[in-house]
Amino acid sequence: MIATNRMGFLEHDSWITVELQHSLAANSESFSFRGNVTIPSLNSGLANVEQPDLSTADLDLLKKLALGNEFYRLKATVVYSNGAKAQFITSNKACRLLQAQLNDVLWVSLEPSGYVTGITVSQDTAPATIECTQEDVNKLLETQFSTDVLIRHAELAPVPDTAGFIQKVEREREARERGEVRDNRGFFAKYWMYIVPVVLLVFISGATNQDGAKKKKKK
Repeated sequence: MIATNRMGFLEHDSWITVELQHSLAANSESFSFRGNVTIPSLNSGLANVEQPDLSTADLDLLKKLALGNEFYRLKATVVYSNGAKAQFITSNKACRLLQAQLNDVLWVSLEPSGYVTGITVSQDTAPATIECTQEDVNKLLETQFSTDVLIRHAELAPVPDTAGFIQKVEREREARERGEVRDNRGFFAKYWMYIVPVVLLVFISGATNQDGAKKKKKK
């Protein structure tokens, strides 16, 4: 993932556009245009997808990838409403894409501030076989991608109300200082921290004196 020109937080409900490019050759860094995705509202999650038909040459390259059990790679360039950009690359087996008749799902993961943290592509249907044969390739009838866009919002973990607890302690302290809160505890409950050390000291001193007396009797 490559992210550039990131600027602060987005508005509460913003929009993004995603340009899709794919690589139809194994071990190649060359990507060609596939289509555009527009998400006018990140909260609603509705998306407009525009993807032209694949040319005969592109279809042949995709079939070659599937027969070679190679990966189909997709590059997604996100453009935010504030001008920031981010780029993501995801991949999947080309064989699975052909078996799904060019139907795929584009998952867009968002962080709470509205920025995209990841884009992945997958297929809903389970593959019929692990590898594609010529017969599987010949079954491809579609010439255009059909893409469902799903937005996944990150959930914030619960945060302890530390500020509220501190304020409560402060209010109780101020009330005690003003005499508004009366301490109805018993004598021992109030002063146990002073009584216990004295009792322990007396107990230890008494035990020491008994040991000394026993030693004198033995002599």
